[in-house]
Formats: sequence, structure tokens, C-alpha cells
Amino acid sequence: MSDTVAVTGAAGFIGRWVVGELLDRGHEVRGLDDFSNGSERNVREFADNPRFTLFEGDVRDRSDVQHLFEDDIDACLHLAAEIDVQESLDHPDSHFETNVVGTRNVLETCRRQDVRLGLVGTCMVYDMADSEAGIDESHPVSPASPYAGTKLAAENLADSYYQGYDLPVTTLRPFNTYGPYQKTGMAGGVVSIFTSRDIVGEPLKIFGDGTQTRDLLYATDCAKFIVDAVFDDAAVGEVINAGTGTDISINDLAELVATGDTEITHVEHHHPQSEVQKLRCDPSKAERLLGWTPEVSLESGVDRLRSWLRAQDDV
Repeated sequence: MSDTVAVTGAAGFIGRWVVGELLDRGHEVRGLDDFSNGSERNVREFADNPRFTLFEGDVRDRSDVQHLFEDDIDACLHLAAEIDVQESLDHPDSHFETNVVGTRNVLETCRRQDVRLGLVGTCMVYDMADSEAGIDESHPVSPASPYAGTKLAAENLADSYYQGYDLPVTTLRPFNTYGPYQKTGMAGGVVSIFTSRDIVGEPLKIFGDGTQTRDLLYATDCAKFIVDAVFDDAAVGEVINAGTGTDISINDLAELVATGDTEITHVEHHHPQSEVQKLRCDPSKAERLLGWTPEVSLESGVDRLRSWLRAQDDV
């Protein structure tokens, strides 16, 4: 029996992969996006699927969220968010309005209709000053930007609805996700930026000394994790990380991506105060609770992304 799932941020990078995973599993999907970060191109392949409906709207607007929930909804995956670290440092108000107020609107609607919620957070909420070992869910939090601060505030608000109203809530913290449909400019991820620049022969620019590391999760693995978690009763009330358990330095990533005569350069960091030196996930809780493990290696993921980018008209 299929469920009907509401997805906010459905036309965003991770959102469109979540939509695809839900449709592949036979679910009905009602998506909401204001297209500030997302794009209709991202979900074009689902346009003719009778089980997918996409509404243009903003989670900051309660009436838009209520419209998303007009049909009987079995679960909601909340991915709509402002995600630009530098923009949050320059203009924090928009991050607060979307990430905190928008989450409040989603939580209230879920509470009134008794809909279970998967809140997609971020690994950036963790304290990175002491992260030599893999970061598990008990690791201290210490957000280093308004982006991370508003995401943590949204998590705390969601937990209060679980504690205070017994709303079935699961908080999901994917680590650095990459893959097709991710932006390739400064608002994108490092793998997508490097791969797109390599394809057109532009230098791969590394911020700082390049010794900082990242745990890089392929988009399909991330989407499977999110969908697995929202339907698993064992995940209710939990915070769960998703990553590969392996990190790579940005220097080594650049060497992996670069082909031919592509130049690798180092440049001054544009927001060094919020840079993270080491990011490596401990995904053991996701495996224990959900039976989830990532399937796509970094080498395979980069190859898939490169093939996809080469097939696009606007690399």
C-alpha cells in the first residue's frame, strides 16, 4: 500500500532525489518549492508521473503549507531551507525566516493533521573543534554560522513538538552530499564545482591550504537514507547521521577529480571564520537502526556526476 508524502524543497538538489526515490517506491508525492534554490528542470522527468504534484509556494507562508497538506498526507519530508553559509553571514534574516519560521509552519501543520515528519538538518551544527574521530549523534553541537544556527534552532523546535505533542519526528543530518542537479557555482558543493570546472578546463581553486577534509555522500544514497528513516518507527524521536564514514582532504579530492592538464590552485578563504577543518561521519547508528549503508563509492560518484554534467547544455 502506497503512502502520500509531502516534500518541501521538492525541486531542490536533494529534494528532487528524494522525490525520485519516493516515486520509485510507489508513493504519491506532493511537492512544494518556491524555486529560490530549486529549479523546475530538476523535476522535469517527473512531470508526466500521475503520482507527482508540484506546487509553487513558500514555507514561510502558512497558507502555502496548508495547501500542500490539503489531501490526506501520511508523512512529510521537510527539506526547504536557505543553505548559503556566506549569505547567512551577510544577511541572516532570510535564513531565520525560512529555516526557523518555515519549520514552525510545517510542524504546526503536521501537528494538526497528525503527520509524521522527517526533518532534514545538516552536519554543520556539530562542534568541529574536536572532531578527529568520526562524528556521531552524541557529539557536541556548536554552529559556526547563522545558517547552522538556524538549522539547529529548527531541530530544537522539532524536538519540542516530539516531546510536547508526541508528534512523530525524526531529525536527519546528512554529511556533504553531491551528485547530479547540484549547483556548480559558489552555492554548490565542492565535488560539483571541481568536476564542472575540470570538464571545461578551468583551474580547481582550493580555499586555504586544502588539508580540510569532507565526508562525501552520493545523492542517491542520501535520498534512500531520508526515505528509509521517515517510515521507520525505530527512528521516531531520534537524530540520525548519514555519511560514508570516510573523509578525504580537499587537496586529495582535487587530485582525484582533475584530468589532463587541469591546474590546481590555492586561494584565500572567503569565510575562514566558519571553515570546518575535519568532517567525518560515524554512520553506525543509521546502520543499526535502519539497516542503511551507502552504496556508491567516491570514485564511482564522481564518474557518474562527470557523465551527467557532460550531457548537459550549460556546464
